[in-house]
Amino acid sequence: MNNITLKNLLDVLKEYNPDEVEIIKKAYNYADELHKGQMRQSGDPYISHPLNVAYILAEMHADKDTICAGILHDTLEDTYITKEDISHDFNQNIANLVDGVTKLSKMNFSSKQDQNYANTRKIITGITEDVRIIIIKLADRLHNMRTLQFKSEFKQKENALETMEIFVPLAYYIGAYRIKSELEDLSLQYLKPDMYKRIEERKLKLEETSDSCLKEMLYKIQTLLNDRNIPNKIKVRTKNIYGIYKRLNEGHKLSDIHDLLALKIMVDEVENCYRTLGIIHQEYHPINDKFKDYICNPKTNMYKSLHTTVFGPDDRLVQTQIRTFDMDRVASFGLTAYWNEQKGNARYLMQEDLKQKFQFFKSLTEINSMFGDNQQFVNQVKNELFSDKVYVYTTKGDIIELPKGATVIDFAYKIHTDIGSTMVGVFVNDEYVPVDYVLKNKDRVRIITDDLSYGPREEWLDKAQTSLAKRKIKEFNRK
Repeated sequence: MNNITLKNLLDVLKEYNPDEVEIIKKAYNYADELHKGQMRQSGDPYISHPLNVAYILAEMHADKDTICAGILHDTLEDTYITKEDISHDFNQNIANLVDGVTKLSKMNFSSKQDQNYANTRKIITGITEDVRIIIIKLADRLHNMRTLQFKSEFKQKENALETMEIFVPLAYYIGAYRIKSELEDLSLQYLKPDMYKRIEERKLKLEETSDSCLKEMLYKIQTLLNDRNIPNKIKVRTKNIYGIYKRLNEGHKLSDIHDLLALKIMVDEVENCYRTLGIIHQEYHPINDKFKDYICNPKTNMYKSLHTTVFGPDDRLVQTQIRTFDMDRVASFGLTAYWNEQKGNARYLMQEDLKQKFQFFKSLTEINSMFGDNQQFVNQVKNELFSDKVYVYTTKGDIIELPKGATVIDFAYKIHTDIGSTMVGVFVNDEYVPVDYVLKNKDRVRIITDDLSYGPREEWLDKAQTSLAKRKIKEFNRK
């Protein structure tokens, strides 16, 4: 929907939060007045942009403060209004959110580049204050990317690149897969238009040719579940274009991509996820090494689901993803699903869970405290958090997320400072390895410690990749 109106926004709002229509109307009229006479490059009145941002947020069932801030998100930057005005005319929360998404003014910087690094840092660290700042920023970026055709080619590529480097990883980290996938596809469209077109055509062809196979499976599985009185809903999903591009780029053939086609099967409770898995395996042969249990071992952004790839009709490989209805909401919307589930408490629970359960949050806080210089901060975040990852197991089976290239030293410090400082030996997959061993996906790591150990050596500094490990080693050696 491109021509979103105020009525469209209020209609969505009435579905889940009819009490807050008035304050949203007020925010709209306020912003409309302030942006009067301002136009977008598309020729639309400027207010169409904040309105679309608010609509994207309302689709996630955002709370009223977030939607108001979405409508007002450009007022501090582009109009004469101040943060105090917003606080006075609305409330402090809304003012803080708008301020959180507002770019720092040019006046404080000697160059455009300095300003860019400072703004990127502000966006990334906004999550530590209030995760809703990032969510508004993602909605803002999504609408800008949807309307990127009106910008110059240089601007299109610049925006697409920044989206891939900063906004896609942020969407991934808070589990907002739907936004992540759309941002990836929109970016690829501008960065590699020919490639995008080619993959899009192949994907459409594939969807046509596999339609009957997927429908047959869907109908069969649905019948089997209904016969056993398991409440269910099943949807068909094809991998997004960027996801296919990435796999082809890694040297895979289209026919090798086992999760190209997927059936998403939602059931009512966890026990029925495992029953459904059994039912599917009785009907269709699974590929053993493609089974993943993300319910027992959730991903580090709290994604939960059972994945199994089976031989479907017509010799096609089909991935089935089995999860509860609640898990499916978190799988699509990540932390933003809390708005739906937790209502009034959502904001606090989002922030709490982010601190407690999301590994990247601690790493981000660490990097933020270590780097005063904005450029160094942004580069470290890109290298340590936004680049490729490895996932390794502790002896208890917990999954630890580390940047690709991380060594056992990084792992030890991520578990606990004392483990890093007293480490004397390491076993990976039951084999003795040196402490600078570079970890690979699915490695099982057992650290041997000794309280009387000499402590971390100075040369460990060059071998550690993460900010946390480097800081702890330096602190120990200072003592």
